[in-house]
Amino acid sequence: MSLTTLTSAYRLRSFYRLQRIQGHMMSSQVDPGVLLEKVGNAGVITINRPKVLNALNLTMIRQIAPQLQQWENDNETHIVIIRGAGRKAFCAGGDIRAVTEAGKVGGPLAVDFFREEYILNNAIGTCKKPYIALIEGITMGGGVGLSVHGRFRVATEKTLFAMPETAIGLFPDVGGGYFLPRLQGKLGLFLALTGFRLKGRDVQRAGVATHFVESKKIPELEKELVCLKSPRAEDISAVLDSFQNQSTVDSEKLFVLDKHMSDIDRLFSSSSVEGIVQNLKADGSEFAKKQAETLSRMSPTSLKITHKQLQAGASLSLQDVLVMEYRLSQACMRGHDFYEGVRAVLVDKDQSPKWSPSTLEEVSEQSVDQCFSSLGERDLTF
Repeated sequence: MSLTTLTSAYRLRSFYRLQRIQGHMMSSQVDPGVLLEKVGNAGVITINRPKVLNALNLTMIRQIAPQLQQWENDNETHIVIIRGAGRKAFCAGGDIRAVTEAGKVGGPLAVDFFREEYILNNAIGTCKKPYIALIEGITMGGGVGLSVHGRFRVATEKTLFAMPETAIGLFPDVGGGYFLPRLQGKLGLFLALTGFRLKGRDVQRAGVATHFVESKKIPELEKELVCLKSPRAEDISAVLDSFQNQSTVDSEKLFVLDKHMSDIDRLFSSSSVEGIVQNLKADGSEFAKKQAETLSRMSPTSLKITHKQLQAGASLSLQDVLVMEYRLSQACMRGHDFYEGVRAVLVDKDQSPKWSPSTLEEVSEQSVDQCFSSLGERDLTF
């Protein structure tokens, strides 16, 4: 049998295996939350809870983490691809409602979820194999943690990115303190405090995604990626660049924040959240008024924690940021605003949280500093 025939047969088998995964995803039976498959030379992770926008829970984390480690040490696995089932969401975030219910009664999930999620985030960031996240659809919170620390992140016109945690009394975790301050200028701080949503090509323009590929080309891209043999990062970049160059959707549109970038850098440069709010109110432009109004709805405690988190994270490693964020997660579990935010936004959906303290001025510097304090033996370790 010729080499050409063998190669064609190999590609065909990989293609049919990919089709079987897609068939699993469309099954009417009760499916596992994660599908873990070897397809050609690729380990493929499919977040498989489309009915709940692929929300991430602890069971899923415990499935992904050991498999990722196994593939990393397997000489026959050359790349890892992570994707979401359905086209609505890559992963809309963590299963926060379950975490808050546990937190109210001192259940172990309030500790275990954050600890094991952050350990997985670090494993993705340090993965020796090329890690490719296809972030089609809603990508927020925990979904950002599953993607942004990997080497390649591919957005489509259907991608919707946000870190909306300050609206629920939390903070942009999963390594947000690492990647957000490394975006251009004060863009990361702006996204972190306001929860501003980026769509489609703008996710790449902001630096969250590395590539943009049209949604209709994703199946073909997957097929080409799983058939790569012993690829180097440069080989994968070349494939992604090629598909990006063929994608023309919204290419003529400017970045949604293009005309506001200098304003964001100027207005969000204060050493305090109060200073940022003062800058916005003094500016008087429609853009500034809108951001001031947005910040007025957020948890004052969350805003101050987030500001300090990004200031510190700018000079820390991903691992050190995750240690810091674990401390912050447990401070939020001990506090008030996280439970109230989840109630107002996700449970009762009245969108009227009663924050405590209710103003920025009432949130003392001492109370913020306490959130960053070491947990001693309970600190996150890798």
